[in-house]
Amino acid sequence: MLTYLDFEKGLAELEGKAEELRALARQDPAMNIADEVAQLEQKAKTHLAEIYAKLSPWGKTQVARHPGRPHTLDYVEGLIEEFTPLAGDRVFGEDAAIISGLGRFRGRPVMVLGQEKGSDTQTRLHRNFGMARPEGYRKAVRLMEMADRFGLPVITFIDTPGAYPGKGAEERGQAEAIARSTEKCLEIGVPLIATVIGEGGSGGAVAFAAANHVVMLEHSIYSVISPEGCASILWKDSAKAQEAAAALRITAQDLYKLGVIDAVAPEPLGGAHRDKAAAVAAVGAAIDEGLARFRGFERGALRQQRREKFLAMGARGLE
Repeated sequence: MLTYLDFEKGLAELEGKAEELRALARQDPAMNIADEVAQLEQKAKTHLAEIYAKLSPWGKTQVARHPGRPHTLDYVEGLIEEFTPLAGDRVFGEDAAIISGLGRFRGRPVMVLGQEKGSDTQTRLHRNFGMARPEGYRKAVRLMEMADRFGLPVITFIDTPGAYPGKGAEERGQAEAIARSTEKCLEIGVPLIATVIGEGGSGGAVAFAAANHVVMLEHSIYSVISPEGCASILWKDSAKAQEAAAALRITAQDLYKLGVIDAVAPEPLGGAHRDKAAAVAAVGAAIDEGLARFRGFERGALRQQRREKFLAMGARGLE
């Protein structure tokens, strides 16, 4: 069953009425209500297009967090052939919030890293809602070093509210682990293509996204802090999250203008959760384009491109 967001109430009524009529027709095949169903479906489609054509930053935040949105495992399943998971940081243990392993992207061997939120209560608890602990970032460092050693491009999927802020994580060096992962992103001599597929939050996201080519899905978000966290700090009131979302410029469209990201991948009408296959295909095309852009680059040129990219960040939107 599709979960409707707060701003989709009118849409829910239209689609609900259409489904009721379809259910009546299934019970009594003699009923001729095809025209009425078609009219309702057209109204719903038009209303859906109108809603998503003018989404606010807060609306995009809600879409980015939609429980039915495809996660890293969906993209791995749809895009990566012969995927072989690799686990453990060789220091403390395994972090289930980070999906990692070797595979082939359109025939080319790659290393894959991604944050996984989970799709139901059990898997969300197992994956810690996509919030990695230090061992997750140290695992990422280990595997990026492996990819660098064997000349494998690195593909990352970002979908996290941020790194896990628990006591144990802090005791095991959370900040240092995030910094090391960010550093490793910047120093490897192979192409690194990052895609923000949902929520890109704080340093926990940057640790996977200091890349040669950063893509965001159309309705994903990417920010130094969540709108709620920003509102709590600035106004001491988390209810002002909508104002914070607008001020933070967290949308793919704003970040592209600022030069923080390199490309925006389109989503199906109504968001990635309405057509997962189309969303996976769009991300695959964006990754392929990013890899093609850096094919043939020497190690030093890849590092230099990242350096210049991050030093120039924001200048595009200030001119």
